[in-house]
Parts: sequence; C-alpha cells; structure tokens
Amino acid sequence: MCGIVAIAGKEAVAQRLFGGLKRLEYRGYDSAGICTVVDGRFERQRAEGKLDNLAAKLAEDRPEGTIGIAHTRWATHGAPTEGNAHPHIVGPVALVHNGIIENFKPLRDELIADGRTFQSETDSEVVAHLVARELERGAEPQAAVATVLPRLHGAFAMAFLFRDDPDLIVGARMGAPLTVGFGEGENYLGSDAIALAPWTRRIAYLDEGDWIAVRRGSVQIFDRFNQPVERPQVDSGASAEAISKGNHAHFMRKEIFEQPIVVAQTMQSYVRAFEGEVAIPSFEFDLSAVERVTVVACGTSFYAGMVGKYWIERFARVPVDIDVASEFRYRDPVLEPGGLALFISQSGETADTLAALRHAREKEQRIAVVVNVPTSSMAREADLLLPTRAGPEIGVASTKAFTCQLAVLAALATNLARAKGRLTGEEEREIVAHLQEAPEAMSHALNHDADIAAIAPLIAPARDVLYLGRGPDYPMALEGALKLKEISYIHAEGYAAGEMKHGPIALIDDQVPVIVLAPSGPLFEKTVSNMAEVRARGGRIVLISDAAGIAAAGEGCMATIEMPEVHPLIAPLVYAVPVQLLAYHVAVLKGTDVDQPRNLAKSVTVE
Repeated sequence: MCGIVAIAGKEAVAQRLFGGLKRLEYRGYDSAGICTVVDGRFERQRAEGKLDNLAAKLAEDRPEGTIGIAHTRWATHGAPTEGNAHPHIVGPVALVHNGIIENFKPLRDELIADGRTFQSETDSEVVAHLVARELERGAEPQAAVATVLPRLHGAFAMAFLFRDDPDLIVGARMGAPLTVGFGEGENYLGSDAIALAPWTRRIAYLDEGDWIAVRRGSVQIFDRFNQPVERPQVDSGASAEAISKGNHAHFMRKEIFEQPIVVAQTMQSYVRAFEGEVAIPSFEFDLSAVERVTVVACGTSFYAGMVGKYWIERFARVPVDIDVASEFRYRDPVLEPGGLALFISQSGETADTLAALRHAREKEQRIAVVVNVPTSSMAREADLLLPTRAGPEIGVASTKAFTCQLAVLAALATNLARAKGRLTGEEEREIVAHLQEAPEAMSHALNHDADIAAIAPLIAPARDVLYLGRGPDYPMALEGALKLKEISYIHAEGYAAGEMKHGPIALIDDQVPVIVLAPSGPLFEKTVSNMAEVRARGGRIVLISDAAGIAAAGEGCMATIEMPEVHPLIAPLVYAVPVQLLAYHVAVLKGTDVDQPRNLAKSVTVE
C-alpha cells in the first residue's frame, strides 16, 4: 500500500524518483507526486490517477534539484484527488506518508485552534503542520521530527524534506516498512528494496520506532528513544531484471507461468529427496509439544492457511484454529501458553497480521511465519521462519506467492506429523514423492492456457459467478472467486459444494456460471451430486477435473478444463493454476487493469 522513494543525490533526481515509483506500482495507488528542493524553494508535481498522468506533467515541467521525495498514494482519508496527493508542503517542510494517523482528528483540531489552515482532507497533512510548527518555533529539522513522532498514534512510514536544509531527508517508521539504501556519494529511502534496486543492493531495514537522518554523505539511525543505533546492512538481492515482465503482457501472467519453477525452488528448501524426508529451518522449541495451531492471515494467504489446516489435522492430528487477521485480536481468542501461532503473509508487513502476531506473542505463543520476504518485520519477529522462494511478486493479485505458501505449509504439516509420531518413514517418503511431482503437474496445467482463454468469453458477460469445491478444494473455490473478483470486477463467491443447497442454490439460473473444482478421488461422487443439483436448475457448469472426472461427469457441462491426475495432497497446488488463468483471461477480455486492479494494494499497511 502506497510507496515512498527518497534520494539525497549528487545529480538531478526527478527522473530517478519517478523510476522508483514505477517499481512500486505493484503496491497499488491512485495518485502520485514528486517534490525536490531547488535554490531554497520546493518544486512539486502531483497528479491523480496512474503514473502516466504524473509523467505528462513532468514532461512539461520537471522539478530540478538533487534531493527529493516521491510517493504513490492509496487513498484512506480524503478522495484520490491531486489536492490530496503527496508530497504535502507546509511552509518549510514537505512530507510523504504511508499508513494512517489514528489520532489525526484531535491533532487537526489543535492545529486549527492554533490558527493553521489545511489544504487537503488527509491525515498526513497534520504531521507536516506539526513539524512545520516546531521549525517555526526554532527547532532544527531533526529535533522537530523527533518531537512530533511520539505524538502520533497509528501506523506510518514517512520521509520529510526541508526547504532550508537541502542536504537532509528525515525518515521514520512505525508499523509500516521503510528501507535505507547506501550508495556512493548519495543515499536513499524506499518502501522496499525493489524501489532502490537500480541504485544499490546495500540496504538496512529500520526497526519499529526508528527514525533516520539521510544526507548525501552520511546516514544516522536513531531508535524511538532518540538514541543512535546501528542496523545491520545486508545485500537485498533485488535487481531491476526481477521486476521485468519479459515477453508477457502482464506481470500476473508472468508470475502464473513462473509457478513450476518457484514452487520447485521452494520445495528444494524443505524436501530432502535422497533421504525421503521433509526438513524445516532450525528453531528453539519442541515441535512435538505443540497441542494446538492457530493460523492467522488475510486474503489469499488466509485461503492458503485453510488448506494448511486440512493438511495439519490430517497428517499431524493436531487441532487447528484459523482466523482472518483483522478479526483475530478483537474476538479475544483463547490461546493456551505454548501453542503454535502460524502467520502467513506475502510481504511480511501486512498491518493487521503483524498486530495479530504481536498479540499472540503477548499470549506466550510460539511464532511461526510463512513469508516471501525473509527480511520483513514478521520474519524478524518469528521463532520459526518458513520462507517461500517465490521471488518478487509484482501483480497485486497473488499467484506464485500463494502456491509457494502451499508448498511450505505441506512441508510444515509433514514435519509436525513426524514430530508427533504420527507418520511412518514410508508414509513420509510417499509424501515427499508426491510433493516432488507438483512442479511438473503444474507445468502440465499451464499447457491448457489456450483452452482456458477460449472459455473466458463464456464467463465475462456474467454478473455473478459461483465456485464450488469439497475438502481442500473448498478453499481453492474461495481463492478462485477472489481472483475473479479482484481483477475482473465480476461478483463471485466460493462455497463448500455441500453448502450450496443451504442458501446459494437460490442464485442458480441460466445466467450464473458455476465453476466446479472436482478432481477424481474420494470426494468426487459427492461433488458430482451437487453438480446435478446445479444442472437441474439451469446452471451452466465449468468443470475443472482430471480425465477420469471429466469422463464421469463432464457431459452436459458448459465447458471442461482438464488437469493432470494427481494425488489429493498436491491437488490444491495444481488446481490453483486454472482458477488463476481463468480470472486472468476474463479480466483481459473485459479490459481491466490486471496488474493494478482498482482500489487494491499489494502490501496493506493499514488496519
């Protein structure tokens, strides 16, 4: 959500700042802007909408200057207009801000009573006014920021630019990520390492409450108590090539097609093929003593957790609770000390998941984290870090991060089952063999891309679409519906197939496509019975199954999508591919913005 780029440079920065914003487009945004300091004045350009609009303004009047800040905004307080776009300028200070200032209203009232006038509807402008007031009272820039930060409640990453100190950017973070990059004769701030990739791979991550003074020739980091601190410098591993679409029309398509490779890479981290064992990274607690697992996640990661629940309970026979992160703390869950709390996140920075993690820590839970960014906040706070190997995922709608999460959850379930003594060596070797089959089976699923594209015109005119599945295919139905909603803007809902007759069947008519995920196997006949109920009411069925399933139940369907025959364990990884591709092709047909769907953000850093 939102994106920050800042450069204290040795050459003109406007075009470079714009390039950094382009690399942050995947986070989601609805306006953008750039501000630099030139000869004791601010030069700023802002635009609502996509970066093309900002580019047009920059082509007419590009800000000069070798120091600057830039921002892509995802609207929270105030509409996505140019007037609400960042950077905000208040007297001698300019500001960009990610997150939400929860106590902005009393602060705004205080400032208005003090005679100050606001130009926007945003909560962010409050912070700029507070810092400007401190400067006007005689404070130095760093002291002004340090005075204001303790007054702010909520989540934020910020960068400040100062009209009267054209060699200084001050940054701060609390609950939203901020990264510092180290260059030669210049230094940088960014929301993530990808933003800084063309300029440096030498970075450090700010801790919670840290603030930072960035100059061309120096970087000083302070903790929440204003004490100087050192944060370890690491090689980000990020590269400009990693965020190229290659020959694909969209990042989402590229990332769908990368899945066999990245799932294989993830498997290699957890599967010891020669020994026929599943291994997970080292940790300092007794996995065999875990009596309950609590899974917490949001969106697509939540559906990965639902599949993980099936696997953990099936193999390890350990009960699993699962919550959406935004509800977890507020229902005051019963968490017995010593339980395992498992958090799943692509970015590792999702605000409500991170808050839930800290709540679980307070309740004496062991913390396991499945995450695609091993340097993220969640990763750094984990007792057991379970990284995926998906690489940067740019498309807002998650694809390869999801299937890599599934691969890791399968490994965790297997390892927990062994620790609990509920898995024989032969059973574990069988699981390993099936896991190793997944990448090739996913490749076979991708071979049906053209067939799925041909089905898209049957779905695109619909107002409503239903997805049905049983067992682990139920969360895959939920995920399929979410993907279609996210990028095509068609209303879609996923249901457990047996639940359809308890309400959703009232929606069935000849205008409602019903996507059924039903690999042949122990649950197949029950699902076929539900398909018969749909057919009897004129529903138009798209059956996703293997050859045996299509032969048994494909007659009378509007369309079928054939998947390779696979073991039920890996079916969720394989069946993710057709639901992703179907959503993708429907969205392309409808002409929506596939990689940056409206109103959505990649990393949601507000609650």
